[in-house]
Amino acid sequence: MNFNDLVRLRSSIRGYEPAKAVEKDKLLRILEAGRMAPSAKNNQPWTFVVITSAEVLKEVHKAYARDWFWQAPVVIVVKGRREDAWERKYDGYNALETDLTIAMDHIILAATAEGLGTCWIAAFEPEILHKALGLKPEEMVFAITPLGYPSEKGLMVVPKVRKPLSSIVEWR
Repeated sequence: MNFNDLVRLRSSIRGYEPAKAVEKDKLLRILEAGRMAPSAKNNQPWTFVVITSAEVLKEVHKAYARDWFWQAPVVIVVKGRREDAWERKYDGYNALETDLTIAMDHIILAATAEGLGTCWIAAFEPEILHKALGLKPEEMVFAITPLGYPSEKGLMVVPKVRKPLSSIVEWR
């Protein structure tokens, strides 16, 4: 599949086959895509937390109360610390959020290429997630995603509505 087809195919999946496990080789290819993501000054300030344990999933699910989220057999969390990320000297901009976002995007696109579903979630409760994963106060999470095989309901995709290029591109 070419890249343009991949980005058109990717959608937010809100329904998973809970009994269908994700194969380890697919998980490793997806994580490798995240590892290869660019980061400011190549600092790679991320850690990928792959949650497959029923016990830990039960606790993580409390951070985002949606039935379909509970169906996914895997949740991936991309975390990092501000002190590990590049900082722009002119104004103090810290690239952690950008770096973690790029890594998560690579993970989500790789999952789509593997025939798996994901859904970018930023509306989780940070305190619950931190407690569930035993994260340190300085560890930041900007997005999480369920990962699994889409259910028939999850595949009911609403067509993407995007602004036309003419309204979002400036040529200078």
